[in-house]
Amino acid sequence: MTKYLLIALLLFTSNCKNDPTTEAPGEPGHPLPNLTKEQFDLIYELAAVLPERAELSLALIQDGKTDFYGIKREKKTTLTIDNHNRVFEIGSITKVFTGTLLANSVLQQKVDLDHSIDQFLDFSLKSQEEITFKQLATHTSGLPRIPPSLDSVSLENPYRNFGEVELKAYLSEGLELEQKPGRESTYSNLGVGLLGYVLTKVEQASYEKLLQNYIFSKYRMNHSTTVRSNIVDKLVKGLNDQGEEVSNWDMAVLVGAGGILSTVQDLAKFAVAQFEPANRELTLSRTNFFEVNENFSMGLGWSIIQTENGAHWNWHNGGTGGYSSSMILNTEAKNGVILLSNVSALGKLTTRITGLAPALMNTLEKD
Repeated sequence: MTKYLLIALLLFTSNCKNDPTTEAPGEPGHPLPNLTKEQFDLIYELAAVLPERAELSLALIQDGKTDFYGIKREKKTTLTIDNHNRVFEIGSITKVFTGTLLANSVLQQKVDLDHSIDQFLDFSLKSQEEITFKQLATHTSGLPRIPPSLDSVSLENPYRNFGEVELKAYLSEGLELEQKPGRESTYSNLGVGLLGYVLTKVEQASYEKLLQNYIFSKYRMNHSTTVRSNIVDKLVKGLNDQGEEVSNWDMAVLVGAGGILSTVQDLAKFAVAQFEPANRELTLSRTNFFEVNENFSMGLGWSIIQTENGAHWNWHNGGTGGYSSSMILNTEAKNGVILLSNVSALGKLTTRITGLAPALMNTLEKD
């Protein structure tokens, strides 16, 4: 099941109060409050292999209480910094928010999960198969991972020129499903990007406006957006494995698959809101709608993992050309880990970076 999530990521490709930057010693008595030695060691073992100027921004949530931690590599040293309000691209974690927007539309009775998306499109899909909202959200639509035209595009900023015209042309003229909708869950940026696009037609509003109206304002996520110019003063520059700055990604019409920029503090607000059982839209988004196997299922954007001890984790990784991220929640125990980094998801460090999140989650879940 972990392999599935890592493949999905690769395919898409504070307690630090007024925090002066300080060098972190390799001994117990470290400057990061409330971390156990095991957690400290996990974080600093990863930090040691990160390139110059790499940052990690972390939230550890235990029994509903959140602590923030930030580190940066500088001159071959790991420093603690206050970056919980610094902005990173969150990549495919965006899909969780697209699934939440869908849940909201369902509860408002604007759409039905099992209804075809056709009635909201002003063109016809080339395929004769109907595709439903639920199938787009659970990666069971049969759509390919990305439009074939993007396979040969540079990974520097691959989605930039794939706009509404290109989306319509592909879906109406070139679409070939990889399997019959509803049979298998096969990760698709195109599918969830299309879902975000269709929801803009349902609501007659831009994807950014939907996020601001229904999610970001509701949970006071004040530094979250899909419009980079809005947060450029808070943006952490994305890097490759060598520590060189790389281009940000512009997701264009597929913004619902990976276009959100956010902070670990904003994501922690969204995470803690998931612990409230009375929140119908968040509960619906985490509902199991497709079982991949006995330990892995799909919600509306969320992956649902059953761990060896029987706990259920809601999980999503994310990644772009200059960033890697992960978010894991156990809503029953009110535990969670959120990790944002400015190191590329396209390099060799991706697995190690995103692997830190489940390792830290395991430390929170110990009896």
